[in-house]
Amino acid sequence: MQVGMIGAGRMGTAMARNLIKAGHKLRIFDIAKDNLRELEKDGAEIAASTKDAFGGDVTISMLPNDEAMRAVFVTGDTLPASGAKTIHVNMATASVACADELTALHKQRGVPYIAATVWGRPDAAAAAKLSIVTAGDAAAIDKAQPLFDVLGQRTTRLGDKPSNANVAKIAGNLMVAAAIEAMGEAAALVRGYGLSSGDFLNTVNTALFDVPVYRGYGNLIATGAYEPPGFDLVLGLKDVRLALAAGEKANVPLPFASVLRDAFLDSIANGDGKKDWAAIARGAARRAGLES
Repeated sequence: MQVGMIGAGRMGTAMARNLIKAGHKLRIFDIAKDNLRELEKDGAEIAASTKDAFGGDVTISMLPNDEAMRAVFVTGDTLPASGAKTIHVNMATASVACADELTALHKQRGVPYIAATVWGRPDAAAAAKLSIVTAGDAAAIDKAQPLFDVLGQRTTRLGDKPSNANVAKIAGNLMVAAAIEAMGEAAALVRGYGLSSGDFLNTVNTALFDVPVYRGYGNLIATGAYEPPGFDLVLGLKDVRLALAAGEKANVPLPFASVLRDAFLDSIANGDGKKDWAAIARGAARRAGLES
């Protein structure tokens, strides 16, 4: 396929390399020129702008937040003004409000649009083991499915409303953040009694929670290996705020999400904003006087 791509951060770069390896012709743009130069060595064509990158059979965007998405697609000059055959696949985590705004804009411009959010860190993206949740027009998803097969290990469809995928991603990330906080508090508890948090987390995540999220983040908490980050702590705060906003819009109380927001703010206030989001576990240790 002829694939355009906008966004070459840690996730986007790993995904781009897998598309190139699979034989797709990739034209990509990002403001991080170093990342683009590396991808050019791998065979990507470098676009001069987001508008220049938008084209081909499918254009994938992987941008960090609502502000970036709106700057590129709402106020920017990226989308064709009078229709296009190119399917825009937005694989980033957008708020429900932003997702609905983008859906309406694409409909107005006559550009096919689907959301395809992903679960998985950059190492999973590099290994093509992402879990993809997609929603939107079924025919457009069918056309993009060969790309999803390259990028991930499973694809789940959640209907024809693109924001469905964003709601699922936000809710899933809320669950991951809650798991990290739970492990952090439990690790602080056993440390308070002189036990090794590493031994405890290894034991409990084998006996009770033998799944990738608990094993992976439990290991980060046990070893304190929060740098380099796989997912920035400041982005974790963003996602918890997205959950709170989604809950407010649908009149769904999310009391623990408020606790998590404060845990992220505490971590940022204590200088951990550029670490992996698993570093919110340090807050539980600080509150117990166990900060190492």
